Amino acid sequence: MNNTYMANNQTVQHNWYVVDATDLTLGRLATVVASLLKGKHKPTYTPNVNCGDNVIVINADKIKLTGNKWQDKLYRSHSEYSGGLKTLTAAEMMAKHPTRMVEKAIYGMLPHTKLGDQMRKQLYVYAEGNHPHAAQKPVEFKVEA
Repeated sequence: MNNTYMANNQTVQHNWYVVDATDLTLGRLATVVASLLKGKHKPTYTPNVNCGDNVIVINADKIKLTGNKWQDKLYRSHSEYSGGLKTLTAAEMMAKHPTRMVEKAIYGMLPHTKLGDQMRKQLYVYAEGNHPHAAQKPVEFKVEA
């Protein structure tokens, strides 16, 4: 009888990947990056262990949205006070916070638990094409458009 391999925090190897978001659709980019953060691309994937990799997303301000989503997609936040609802369209969000759209799309695909918090800390999103993580020697990960 074969034993099932179960990864733990001491045996997991966290790699570094760079994903270029230029001309990629937001949702398709987010699913690939969320899968990398979870570690589902590894044969040693274990659901209750953070076996995902560190992911750097560059050129987040050059993502693409289909249809009329630049005007129709709304980002809402509430201050918990009466009348405290703030609403931004996708175009306004990109103008104010170019990385936040990508972060929110990826965060929504990760578990909303302590394990998901660990995965979120392994995501780095930058609006430009350069990043300060050259010392980690990240490998470019190609996302199919």
